[in-house]
Amino acid sequence: MRYLFFALFIINISCKNEDILSIDVSNDIVTPKHYIVPKANDQMIIDGKADETSWKHASFTDNFIDIEGIKKPKFNTKIKMLWDDNYLYVYSEMEETHIWGNLKQRDTIIYYNNDFEVFIDPSGKGKPYGEIEINALNTVWDLYLNKPYRLGGKADFSWNLDDLKSAVHIHGTLNNPNDIDSLWTVEMAIPLKPLMELKNDSKTKPQEGEQWRINFSRVEWDHDIIDGIYDRKKENGNYLKEYNWVWSNQKVVNMHEPEKWGFLQFTEAQSTKDIIFMEDEDILIKQTAFVLFKKSRFGDLKYLLDNDTGFVQPIEVTFSKDKLLKTKFTKTSSGFEYTFESPFTLKKYQIDDHGNLKVL
Repeated sequence: MRYLFFALFIINISCKNEDILSIDVSNDIVTPKHYIVPKANDQMIIDGKADETSWKHASFTDNFIDIEGIKKPKFNTKIKMLWDDNYLYVYSEMEETHIWGNLKQRDTIIYYNNDFEVFIDPSGKGKPYGEIEINALNTVWDLYLNKPYRLGGKADFSWNLDDLKSAVHIHGTLNNPNDIDSLWTVEMAIPLKPLMELKNDSKTKPQEGEQWRINFSRVEWDHDIIDGIYDRKKENGNYLKEYNWVWSNQKVVNMHEPEKWGFLQFTEAQSTKDIIFMEDEDILIKQTAFVLFKKSRFGDLKYLLDNDTGFVQPIEVTFSKDKLLKTKFTKTSSGFEYTFESPFTLKKYQIDDHGNLKVL
């Protein structure tokens, strides 16, 4: 009997070990970029040229990358930013050999032209957030999303940034197929007041060191020129797929995954030379949590939802080389939740099936 008990004990331990699910998400993790934005001390003129002295104190970002982080864009794109008590300023330079556009009505779907796009989440919670798109004709589409589309979010086209100022400067000729262009630039003054209204908590002006989430996208189309008129290129009656180039890597063709957007850090200084970006010690852990959320809600871990309420699945997650996060998936009456402790800060976190991440 003693040997039988021992054998059963060994079998039981073996089964418990097998119950631990091991997964590797290291290739899914996005480490967001960051930008420290200095304060302007000029009277800013929005003309698409960024001539003011304050612009010289703002650094350009790296050139944009492909949205999936794989291919190299055929044209370079870079941006810089400033702010003051009333506006967030964005300046973009976009290489382009044929500058064209045909959408002239505000709040039409601007990405059907080549465009420049801004996505802003002042609370960093992924909901709500604002989006601005602009084409080479300086036609604007500004919209509000209460949450990402993947969670049933609705786009509100009536959300207009009434005090938005924007200008486009063409280095070449617009809608002229008879020459080769070089560059088009966009300068925006985005009013802070409606952005502050997007905050989940205190709806105040940015403070020293305050961080928002932000990303930028550029949509580019192959084109045809028919009877001297530009349009998106077609093959077999269908438009060719667009190119998507971004500042901070999304790893998927979807800008509406705000947990991957970059960090924007405000400073009252007019130069960022001596300003240090305040890195989140748990950023990799938080990004791992969002990967688990996405996999369980929409991806290859969705099968865990087939279990009964109260079901618990221990998981060991490889999130970086030789780095493990121990977590537990729990099936709840409404969906699921993950709980885990950061190996870096020992903070305890929870993320649910709506992508809500909180410290316990």
